[in-house]
Amino acid sequence: MIEQVRRFNRVVTQRVGALDDHYLARDRSLGESRVLWEIGSGCDVRTLRARLGLDSGYLSRLLRSLEREGLVEVVASDADQRVRTARLTKAGAAERSLLDRRSDALASSMLAPLDDAQRERLVTAMHDVERLLTASLIEVGPVDPASSEAQTCLRHYFDELDARFDSGFDPNLSVTADVDEMRPPRGVFVVAMLGGEPIGCGALKFDPVEPPYLKRMWVAPEARGLGVGKRLLADLEQRALDAGGRSVRLETNRSLTEAIAMYRAAGYVEVEPFNDERYAHHWFVKRLHPPDKRSRRSRTPRG
Repeated sequence: MIEQVRRFNRVVTQRVGALDDHYLARDRSLGESRVLWEIGSGCDVRTLRARLGLDSGYLSRLLRSLEREGLVEVVASDADQRVRTARLTKAGAAERSLLDRRSDALASSMLAPLDDAQRERLVTAMHDVERLLTASLIEVGPVDPASSEAQTCLRHYFDELDARFDSGFDPNLSVTADVDEMRPPRGVFVVAMLGGEPIGCGALKFDPVEPPYLKRMWVAPEARGLGVGKRLLADLEQRALDAGGRSVRLETNRSLTEAIAMYRAAGYVEVEPFNDERYAHHWFVKRLHPPDKRSRRSRTPRG
């Protein structure tokens, strides 16, 4: 599988011109051209770095090169003088438009030699690869539940529940999962990130007597279908296991059909109600099994 990935990478980098220092017949590399395109109508340097996954030093060098060409200016943000924002100059906007036209021409040159059936196969395969590569860029890890990433997820989560539940949703009437309850040692809050943006979350509450309690599972609509929910669930289950739990429990509302299907597919078994959550219609428990010693040795250590 690794060899196939490497072959694919070699073909793609050659076909799109990534090996040429004069990408799309311009006097700059693919990296510089991509940064120019991403800046668009203006972008914070911090956001640009997260979106492209670039080292801060390398991005700074790319921006300085574009500034020397008169295509970009980096200034303090109007909203916050501590934040640097990259903007296109008039010449930069014209160059970006030219890159757009030449990128369209490059895409056309890939499709032109193929017949209709081959084109359909190629475009469909590209869509699948794009989705899978996007999924591989997602990072899941713990954050403070009071952080901006966590609070962004929770706002969207509450809004979605309020829209989908028959009676709306008021977190003050639900079983509590306050910030302090989702901080170690009482709990943990994890967030899925893509391109510097939070796209999903989940939490555990720990109890000295009862099994760990899973709360606040949410995935952004635009990220659904990428396996984010499964990754969040697996991460939280492992954290429950690491904390000494031998099972994990949760409840959910009947309107969340996708979540119910995911829990059942992951091995959760429906049980009698174990609390008085007013918004719940289904209660689930899953028994956790520690991996054997060989599985532990083969696992990649978590950072």
